[in-house]
Amino acid sequence: MGDTIRKVDYFHIEVSNKAGEGARVLSTIREAGVNLLAFSGFPLSAKKAQIDFVPEDTESFKKAAKKAGLKLSAKKTGFLIQGSDRVGAVAEILSELSAAQINVTAIDAVTAGAGRYAAIFWVAPSDVKKTAKALGAF
Repeated sequence: MGDTIRKVDYFHIEVSNKAGEGARVLSTIREAGVNLLAFSGFPLSAKKAQIDFVPEDTESFKKAAKKAGLKLSAKKTGFLIQGSDRVGAVAEILSELSAAQINVTAIDAVTAGAGRYAAIFWVAPSDVKKTAKALGAF
């Protein structure tokens, strides 16, 4: 099976950088029945942290976030790759983007076990259409 690459919506929030904040926010999202394709959290400072969300259903996620009182960033676009794990899988994608003169802002990739991997990456907003075309993203 080849890789699937799709455009995804992405949002972030800022929370206190303390134990339990991620669990609190994720529990709220879970209770609303919203599935996430990706999630990431990291410190911004000693007092603040950023939590990133890539929801499967943007509208359901936005409604759940509003009900929970979460202050979402504006919607941004990223790309989600899912495929068969192999040596150099991410290097292949980055080489295609390089050939198309597209700079990657950030990328995270992980093995999912059972011979699968996934990656999520971002490009400048002005490069989203060009990226989708270069990679055949849907």
